[in-house]
Amino acid sequence: MSQPAALCPSCGAPIVFHWSSSVQTTCAHCKSILIRTDLNLEKVGVVSDLPPDSSPIQLGTSGVYENRAFTVAGRIVYDYDEGSWNEWHIVLNQGGSAWLSDAQCQYAVTTASPAGPLPGLAAVHLGDRLTWGQVGFQVTGITEARYRGVEGELPFQYWDKQGATFVDLRSTAGDFATLDYSDAEPMLYVGKMVDFDALRMKNLRGFEGWS
Repeated sequence: MSQPAALCPSCGAPIVFHWSSSVQTTCAHCKSILIRTDLNLEKVGVVSDLPPDSSPIQLGTSGVYENRAFTVAGRIVYDYDEGSWNEWHIVLNQGGSAWLSDAQCQYAVTTASPAGPLPGLAAVHLGDRLTWGQVGFQVTGITEARYRGVEGELPFQYWDKQGATFVDLRSTAGDFATLDYSDAEPMLYVGKMVDFDALRMKNLRGFEGWS
């Protein structure tokens, strides 16, 4: 549900939060990064130019995951040695939100998992086996990424990062997990790898070379 419009403290453009759970957004006019505090908006930074993007997904794209409709509300952009990828913040129509990872035509949907103590980065290695929720995972990738920017609405403040390390894990049944070491305390996100067509997305971005 959209919230009443406020004015961007930088350029005066109207700002509307479309989702009540959103804490941060970006001004489409001046690219200011805005944080919602009670009834006020605070400018905390400016989005730099984002890297070229070949993804058809965009803000406002809708789709279905496990019979739950969703809408893309925002994204965090990272780059690494092989290019860049998007972490799309998707809002679920039945409440709550998740993340749609969009990297080199591979897609995964995950949600934050309240796991117990998580291993420190130095203790994790390729091939390690870890178990959460009675699902066995194996570490398949450790990525040193660089934060490049944000767009749209996010459920938390995320704007002053530099580098971040992510550990990807998979199960033999198609489960997917990520250990996110971008903050002082690691976070675990658990979900599944998904096929693009299975998400039944609409309102995709059209561009040359994509049909």
